[in-house]
Amino acid sequence: MAERSLATVDPEIFELIKAEERRQADTVKLIPSENYVSRAVLEATGTVLTNKYSEGYPGRRYYEGQQVIDQIETLAIERAKALFGVRHANVQPYSGSPANLAVYAAFANPGDTVMGMGLPFGGHLTHGWTVSVTGRWFNAVRYGVRRDTGRIDMDEVRELALRHRPKLIFAGGTAIPRIIDFKAFAEIAQEVGAVLVADIAHIAGLVVGGAHPSPVGHADVISTTTHKTLRGPRGAMLLTDSDEHAAALNKAVFPGLQGGPHNHTTAAIAVALKEAATPEFKAYAHQIVANAQALADELLARGFDLVSGGTDNHLILIDLTSKGVAGKPAAQALDRAGLEANYNTVPFDPRKPFDPSGLRIGTPSVTSRGMREPEMRQIAAWMDEVITALAKGDAEETIARVHAEVSELTAKFPTPGLDA
Repeated sequence: MAERSLATVDPEIFELIKAEERRQADTVKLIPSENYVSRAVLEATGTVLTNKYSEGYPGRRYYEGQQVIDQIETLAIERAKALFGVRHANVQPYSGSPANLAVYAAFANPGDTVMGMGLPFGGHLTHGWTVSVTGRWFNAVRYGVRRDTGRIDMDEVRELALRHRPKLIFAGGTAIPRIIDFKAFAEIAQEVGAVLVADIAHIAGLVVGGAHPSPVGHADVISTTTHKTLRGPRGAMLLTDSDEHAAALNKAVFPGLQGGPHNHTTAAIAVALKEAATPEFKAYAHQIVANAQALADELLARGFDLVSGGTDNHLILIDLTSKGVAGKPAAQALDRAGLEANYNTVPFDPRKPFDPSGLRIGTPSVTSRGMREPEMRQIAAWMDEVITALAKGDAEETIARVHAEVSELTAKFPTPGLDA
């Protein structure tokens, strides 16, 4: 087979990839579940490791030729264990949802009672929500937040746990702007005999960087993606201190749910974990929080309603009801202005999920580009201008001007991993 470049073999895909590089470089990326990986992580994902099948675990494979792959996966495992301070790590799950499914497969049977945060309150689909198989195959009990504070109602969590006695309790989610009290969750789980699962997909980078309390020592199992604040490839990990839990999780991942791991992703995870063990990453994690709080403070000063009144981490959830616009048109207008966010439900939202009242924004990506508090205040000002103009019904001129200004800003901050 003659070696030909992507540009030669498939110019359409090549040009689309280049267009996406330009878009990412020219956009203020505010989606809290997204980030920029380093050049090293990007290189690892595009290697010949994708050619190799490796069903099983290091030293116990079903295919030969694993001499190099075993070393790579072992490196990823050892780095995960050292970084998070746990005794066991599985780095094979393809992404966060399969990782969570492996937790169910390891510790519950269909029809068992499980408990997680309701999706409208900030939980994840795989924590037992209706449209997920986890909400169809299991008896899901859901907790929420207090209406007056927007924070997790731990009294409700305990009352529901005592009443329903779930096999699993999930702590964590996708739109929680405040510190998660893993110790309080652990006490409740212990009281009812449940396995506590800390889903730290969003905050893993903050945890290892010391900018958020760790669930280690409290949660029986820790589930996390490897992208988001951890700044790795699109993958996942399962962590535990228990030998018994580790054996159950390993069996649930393979052969329970998947075949061969994606070895190129495993290598990229190993690279990201090495990067996350540096002092520079710790400073990055703390700057994420500082940036989010600066952005939140400026939005509050401009009359925006923030769920829970602010943020302790990387994420801000905005209720736009008082601004007279819904989340979806606001997100679309901001996107046209070069400010990339996502529309999102807010607690007790009267609107439908596909047309909700809120916006979800975060600071991992802008922090990766080197932006700091002054840029956060400017971003808040642009958001205010676009949403105010949208509410008045004549936003396009404002959108065009803001996008030009956004392009001037992004030109000053290199895009990690890209040569756009």
